[in-house]
Amino acid sequence: MRRVSKIAAAGIATAALALSATACGSTSSEKDKGSSASSSAGGKGVKVGVAYDVGGRGDHSFNDSAARGIDKAKGEFGGDIKELTAKTTDTEADRVQRLTDLAQAGYNPVVGIGYAYANSMKQVAGKFPKVTFGIVDSVVDAPNVDSITFTEEQGSYLAGVAAALKSKSGHVGFIGGVDVPLIKKFEAGFVQGVKDTKPADNVEVQYLSHGSDTSGFASPDKGKEAAQGMLDKGIDVIYTAAGSSGTGAIEAVAGKKGAWAIGVDSDQYNQASLSKYKASILTSVVKNVDVGVYELVKSVKDGKPLTGTNSYSLAKGGVSLATSGGFIDDIKAQLDAAQKKIVDGSVKVKTTP
Repeated sequence: MRRVSKIAAAGIATAALALSATACGSTSSEKDKGSSASSSAGGKGVKVGVAYDVGGRGDHSFNDSAARGIDKAKGEFGGDIKELTAKTTDTEADRVQRLTDLAQAGYNPVVGIGYAYANSMKQVAGKFPKVTFGIVDSVVDAPNVDSITFTEEQGSYLAGVAAALKSKSGHVGFIGGVDVPLIKKFEAGFVQGVKDTKPADNVEVQYLSHGSDTSGFASPDKGKEAAQGMLDKGIDVIYTAAGSSGTGAIEAVAGKKGAWAIGVDSDQYNQASLSKYKASILTSVVKNVDVGVYELVKSVKDGKPLTGTNSYSLAKGGVSLATSGGFIDDIKAQLDAAQKKIVDGSVKVKTTP
């Protein structure tokens, strides 16, 4: 029977984690190990293998959130970190090899950042029963895997409330990176939040890629083009859940007076590389991947590895709505009321559109 560990989410130090380094670092695939970001502290401390999703460290979004957790663990415990990054052309064999390389090299835990590693991790974890694996955004049924999941739909619901209250046109947009179940959760929550707040508002939805084509998570040009198309239609608030592609959407929105962008995963208002656009970033749906990843590394360091499914919800601080910039201060009462309804269960947020 798998042990499902309880998350002690009270007191999550998100603000402190946000101060961790998020600058772009070198990344690699398993075929280019020479350029991987690796650090050492005399062989002591933790020895963590990280397999990033496409975009890798420096995507200003999902991967960077995970990287903050890695950086925090490295700063506290010292040790050796090996980082490899997926390519948009990856096959299942590539992902299996990447995880295998890390496990064979003695890294423990080995963390797969993103749902794309689910099938490959199931295969690899069975071959290395003494290694603890972690996967973000998917559930792998294996005794030595920590499945780190989030209620993205709940944070996205709050973004929908904010979008409806801030939109002057009554026409808002959602851009998803890849048309897959995970991103559908973002869409579902956002649309529900908009409609529950202003039923007459219109929500336009667009995806940048579909199925096994993951380029939608790493194509800022596609994000910019999609956002520009929405702006041309009079849409004045755009929420993008698309990894580094979202930076292109934010750039497009910043070029339109009176329009707002909503960021994702990290507090994108505080991203140095996006500083020139910060006046247009209304808020961000923050997904504390850093907390889940850090908790996993710490548990292995402490000799009590987390396993099972650990869900980080809105109530537990796993997701939140960023307030940087003060642009949603005037609607705080409405947002607090919406959050209370989600937490107490009077509002059930959908996970599918």
